[in-house]
Amino acid sequence: MSESIEQVKSEIDELRSDSKYSFLVQEFERVEGRIEETKKTALSDPGLAELAEEEIGTLSKQLEGVADQIVEMRKSEEEEEEFPNHIVLEIRAGAGGDEAAIFAADLVEMYQKYAASQGWTVTTTSTSPLGIGGYKEANFEIRGEDVYRKLRFETGVHRVQRVPETEKSGRIHTSTASVAILPIRKKSKVEIKQEDIEMEFSRAGGKGGQNVNKVETAVRVIHKPTGIDVRVTEERSQLKNREKAMAILQAKVEQAVEEEEARKYAEKRKNQIGTGDRSEKIRTYNFLQDRVTDHRIKESWHNIESIMEGEIDSIIDVLLAAQEELEV
Repeated sequence: MSESIEQVKSEIDELRSDSKYSFLVQEFERVEGRIEETKKTALSDPGLAELAEEEIGTLSKQLEGVADQIVEMRKSEEEEEEFPNHIVLEIRAGAGGDEAAIFAADLVEMYQKYAASQGWTVTTTSTSPLGIGGYKEANFEIRGEDVYRKLRFETGVHRVQRVPETEKSGRIHTSTASVAILPIRKKSKVEIKQEDIEMEFSRAGGKGGQNVNKVETAVRVIHKPTGIDVRVTEERSQLKNREKAMAILQAKVEQAVEEEEARKYAEKRKNQIGTGDRSEKIRTYNFLQDRVTDHRIKESWHNIESIMEGEIDSIIDVLLAAQEELEV
């Protein structure tokens, strides 16, 4: 008996209750039933033994083919669960006042352009723009193949060193912005109880015409045990904003739990690049030296202007390669 057939047999009850697998499970059980019937026929009528053996061989190949298909689907599903194709990108201005907000906006543009180059879809969930052209905070949903696998190491504090355009004396400023990459998984790892949720509704404001200003479509969800809150304003439907807010809140609570676990068992995470904590300083963008440095792997890249235009493939590739080496 092949490994795939054994695996399907051991998981048959779970698979039977999953609508995605119902047809294949029915086919698996139908072919398996025919094999058993053919075996019984061969035992009851020795004259048909040779013919039965030939039919059993054909049916066994069919059974293995169905089992292989189920196992492949399961493998794909597990990979999607580990590296989902749906994330939330959250960027917040840190230390540095107006320059930090401008740097946050620069990072937003960098990731948006990189996403476009990958063929990913970017949707704004909420922003807190400042009049200077920066962001106090900006949140986006990004969907696309390999989005979490490629961006998962971007979480952390990003630092910029440059002379701001508003600086008359030519003094170099150092500012920061934090980035969080939150995977949106189909199967939640942490249960959020309804009684732990508080919801607030308000007018969204901004673009969208009269409907946005008159109807309370903006949603703020607070997770009372942790104090984590999420605000979603961009959809014109309150229901859609609520659904998005809950998905993002789930991701944020899961991240908080994972970060707490990582702090407890830090010594066991030596096969991981960095801590995955948004408070960890991971990268410096030094404009005067035309250099971007990732402090976790001690690598540097030049041509900073192109990098800020979204050409971060070389950085992503080196990080992924470094992680693969750690996992060997």
